[in-house]
Amino acid sequence: MLHAFLNENRLTLIERCRAVVAARADASAGVGELLYGVPIFLDQVIETLLIERTSASADSRRLSGSSNGEGVSEIGATATLHGRELAKHGYSLEQAVRDYGDVCQAITDLACDQNISIEVGEFRTLNRCLDNAIADAVNEYALQDRRSVAEGGEQALNARLGSLAHELRNHVNTATLALTAMRTGSIGLSGATGDVLDRSLASIRTFIDRSLADVRVTAGLVARPEMIDVGAFVAEAGASAALDARARTCQFVIADVDKGLAVYADRDMLHSAVGNLLQNAFKFTQHNTVVSLQASLSGDRVVLEVEDHCGGLPSGAVERMFFPFHQRGDDRSGLGLGLDICRRAVEANNGTLRVRDKPGTGCVFTVDLPRQSLG
Repeated sequence: MLHAFLNENRLTLIERCRAVVAARADASAGVGELLYGVPIFLDQVIETLLIERTSASADSRRLSGSSNGEGVSEIGATATLHGRELAKHGYSLEQAVRDYGDVCQAITDLACDQNISIEVGEFRTLNRCLDNAIADAVNEYALQDRRSVAEGGEQALNARLGSLAHELRNHVNTATLALTAMRTGSIGLSGATGDVLDRSLASIRTFIDRSLADVRVTAGLVARPEMIDVGAFVAEAGASAALDARARTCQFVIADVDKGLAVYADRDMLHSAVGNLLQNAFKFTQHNTVVSLQASLSGDRVVLEVEDHCGGLPSGAVERMFFPFHQRGDDRSGLGLGLDICRRAVEANNGTLRVRDKPGTGCVFTVDLPRQSLG
């Protein structure tokens, strides 16, 4: 009888499950959880089998659940807690399923080793217990995972709003101070203070335009393409970026662009992408080095390149660079969302975004778009 076999070999089965987990690559994720999940599950299966051998066999559904998975059961409650703990400690969904699969495999292997036959009805009960446990563990794991993602998204949104408010406040304060100084009557619009006011207002406009474009990209809105003169676009993007360059004490160089180069793209999205790349370059380039922006023709493609002197990328960074929430370097200001937004903005316009590492020197970000003719 299966219940007797399980009871006699309970410790052996637990050890076999532990050994299977330890032999897997994810050995660190689950051995401790087996101390809770598997022993209790085995006890519940044994009790279910015993109840089903009595006249009150229907009571076993209270313990192990029905064959269609409906209703509440003790096995379901235990599996729910097991799935919750796995999600809480960062274990994989695969682990939640495998824990119970390991139990079934350990039982059948040990039964074969001891030449023990399992009755069809008992095996059906075991499968029902496993199915219900796996379903409840996976459901709870998914629920916890969705909550975690939602909480992370809310925190990220709050952080982005805070960063936006802080940046705008700085520019507005600078513009207000410049305007207050000019109202004294001793400072004219054509002087250095007037230049400060112009730069502050231009920065506010650029920052708002870029933020609105970021929102459109994040929301997955369809691009609104138009014909764009690449030379004029580079000049405009460079004029806005020059303010950031001075604040970061680095030199900013804009290469000459051949006449006639054009792309068909959403202007706001493209400005957002290139603006974010330049902002990143100024953020990570070493002091008193050069950041450059250039555009050139490569076959039937127009290539926009932003190059910095950050010292090169760490090992493996190129593969992870465009993942959301990934940040490089020691400067952790921001959320690591800029490059992911850049990638999506470029791809929304039938382009590609790449990065090329220059070890010991810096890196080059490339926006590659289909060429169009201005004629």
